[in-house]
Amino acid sequence: MEQENKINLIGLIGLTVSAVLGGGIYNLVSDMAKNAYVGPTMIALIISGTGMAIFCICLIGLTNKFPELDAGIFSFPGKVFGKYAAFNSAVGYWASNFIGNAAFATFVFSALGYFFPVFGNGQNIASVVGASICLWGMHFIISRGINFATKINSILTIFKLFPLVIFIIAMIIVFDYQMLTTNFWSNISTKFDFSLVFPQVRNALASSVWVYVGIEGAVAFSARAQQKKDIKKAIIFSFILITSIYLLSTVLSFAVMSRQDLAGLGKPALGQVLKEAVGPWGAVMINCGVIISTLGTWFTATMFCGEICYQAAKRDIFPKFLMKENQNRAPINGLRLSNCLVQLFIILVLVNRSAYNFMALLASGSMLVPYFLVASSYFKTTLYNQPKKKSSLFLGLLAVLYMMFSLVSLGKTYLCLMSLLFSLFTLVYYKLQKNSENLAFNIGEAVIAISVVSVAIYTVFSLINGSIEISAL
Repeated sequence: MEQENKINLIGLIGLTVSAVLGGGIYNLVSDMAKNAYVGPTMIALIISGTGMAIFCICLIGLTNKFPELDAGIFSFPGKVFGKYAAFNSAVGYWASNFIGNAAFATFVFSALGYFFPVFGNGQNIASVVGASICLWGMHFIISRGINFATKINSILTIFKLFPLVIFIIAMIIVFDYQMLTTNFWSNISTKFDFSLVFPQVRNALASSVWVYVGIEGAVAFSARAQQKKDIKKAIIFSFILITSIYLLSTVLSFAVMSRQDLAGLGKPALGQVLKEAVGPWGAVMINCGVIISTLGTWFTATMFCGEICYQAAKRDIFPKFLMKENQNRAPINGLRLSNCLVQLFIILVLVNRSAYNFMALLASGSMLVPYFLVASSYFKTTLYNQPKKKSSLFLGLLAVLYMMFSLVSLGKTYLCLMSLLFSLFTLVYYKLQKNSENLAFNIGEAVIAISVVSVAIYTVFSLINGSIEISAL
């Protein structure tokens, strides 16, 4: 029975790929084209890919260094920096997933509106009812056991990869070299000019910074892996597969349509690119792909929500009641709490669209917090334990700097809004630690907590006086 609830290598790869490849890939080329020509776009994708490759190396390094840690991504900051760092990592990871699920629900039914007009833009009563049925249907499937849910997820992953593979093959068949190379670096010169290329790369990076979110998927379920060595294999294989898909689907689109045309495409952009190449059936297939892909990512994120609550509760980071499992060893209370919150945000789409946007903005960049703390954990561990390994120190430093860049690229307003989320949960953390008669914060943690709360107070006043306007974001 124990082994039946463990996840094999294929399951871990499916979880990782499904977590990363959501609906965003179908619009990435248009987002990039708004900021850059094909040459700078390739550089931006290579930089973001390299940054996340280094992060993956750090993640694998920590997994090898601390094989006993199987609680997921938050366990490494907890080991290196303490419980408060673990708590913030867990909160960032959990919040990003459960609030993201509400966005996935809206996106799925907006895509279904292409085939069934009753769903409109995904923000009407029919969409809310449909999304609620999907949400609790996923809850029921996952509650039957993680192993069963992983098999369903692997099937969804295969279906979500199918339209992307067809797209890439079609782009190769209709490949137009002249279209690709015309205005390769800019509309002024076909030669590389740093003054023209750098601003494009910088702007394109803002779109590509998010494309690897979820790459740590195998680590999130490390406690349920059949073999610990499968975790790093899943990370490596998933990263190579995902990077190949991103590069091919984005760059090959520039060989079919000009940058100006790509930038002006509606959603999903890949559907209109494929329609241009092969006819109307291409748009139909891609729209189906968007629905399946987003459903798959929504399903995976729902699994993550339950697991992160369960593992954090086992380590006295989240409330103890979240440790409860059902007879199938599914983290049932974590699933219930997370899905009730998702249901609330889905309903907010009807009641108050601006309230939904507000909450979504609070969590939009929260995943980068655990990423930054993991990179910092690797750097500190190497610095103190293996100071002579200069290459590892350098990689750790690069990972920290890349995650800092990713956070800064969010902009002041997003960071201020994120402080509201983390200050609220800091109060929860303080209450939990006081109840357990533990020292809530050491001096360093207290300084960080006070700083976060101070920024949150500043943000509240800025929202009141209008210097921060969510509607303008």
